[in-house]
Amino acid sequence: MLKDRRIVLGVTGGIAAYKACELVSGLKKRGAQVRVVLTENAARFVPPLSFEALSGNPAHVDTFAPRDGMEHIALAKWAELFVIAPATANCLAKLACGIGDDLLSTTTLAMTCPLLIAPAMNANMYRHPATQANLATLRSRGAHVVGPDSGRLACGDDDIGRMSQPEAILEAIGAILDPRRDMEGLRVLVTAGPTVERIDPVRYITNRSTGKMGYAIAEAARDRGAEVALVSGPVALEKPAGVDVISIESSAQLCDAVLERGPWADVVIQAAAPADFRPVTVAERKIKKTGAGMTLELENTTDIAAALGRDKRPGQTLVAFAAETNDLLENARGKLDRKNADLVAANDVSRRDAGFGTDTNAVTLITRKDVKALPLMTKREAADAILDAVMELRAGT
Repeated sequence: MLKDRRIVLGVTGGIAAYKACELVSGLKKRGAQVRVVLTENAARFVPPLSFEALSGNPAHVDTFAPRDGMEHIALAKWAELFVIAPATANCLAKLACGIGDDLLSTTTLAMTCPLLIAPAMNANMYRHPATQANLATLRSRGAHVVGPDSGRLACGDDDIGRMSQPEAILEAIGAILDPRRDMEGLRVLVTAGPTVERIDPVRYITNRSTGKMGYAIAEAARDRGAEVALVSGPVALEKPAGVDVISIESSAQLCDAVLERGPWADVVIQAAAPADFRPVTVAERKIKKTGAGMTLELENTTDIAAALGRDKRPGQTLVAFAAETNDLLENARGKLDRKNADLVAANDVSRRDAGFGTDTNAVTLITRKDVKALPLMTKREAADAILDAVMELRAGT
């Protein structure tokens, strides 16, 4: 419920600005008080009068419009939550750099309440290193980010960059203002990322895992009140605040860290992608190239998921991941039995929009009683869906 919660909505100049009208309408239906700030470019896409009619309050655009007092300060003092939807690449850059050159950006600088950002832009603009760095900076300062989603963009491409649907943004708003704390008292162990298996001092075997899914799960469990430990392979991600992060490199180190902490955890979610094989011997010096080529002898690594399954204690919930390129359900069901897991989250990593390195995922959740295929969603949304399934299992439903 958002009854009487005070929300300021910032709207920037992207084609997704029309969706902000639906967002205002949804907030009003839930009883929230809404005030809207638009950039001049946003006002070219949607007239301020539309937002005034929907919100029941004046819509603000001009820093120098006649008014009593300083509007950006008044809005900042009034707001319980500041939402920017859509947030263009230009907006993200200004927020990250602390630039205040219009009413919306100066209002942002004055805000002390939580900030929720819904990015929307072309896929290449979203993937640009500057945009990603700006988002990382904003997240490090505590900003919440929802989306973007994948789909057909205004330029005609079918790719990531669409603003999340208003319903998803409304859910994110509710989670911030009225957060779920259904995992309070639970201890959750999450693994994430790849492992590195050394061949010699300069070469190694690894895989394409980025750790994004595991990190999203750790953050979601933290936000739902759990005490979280995250065992992470080498990734290029910021360490989540409020999470105990244990950095490892090899599958042997991952195994040691997980088996040591396994008895501590009420829930273990194995989202890491440990190597299945490692070199039998590791050269002390760089192996020199010869004309004869080289044969690399590999041996199996320890099956960490199976070891956890053998040692599973009463009341403990084990979640395994199955990253597959074929026979998704058959392979995942087999893993459920072999690993003595309670839930397998399976995904087709051959998909362009749901494999390694993407910001979205399409997960199928498999238990001994049910199979539930989730639609394409952000990895944070998928993380919450996985945790929802965990809580249902623990409740016996």
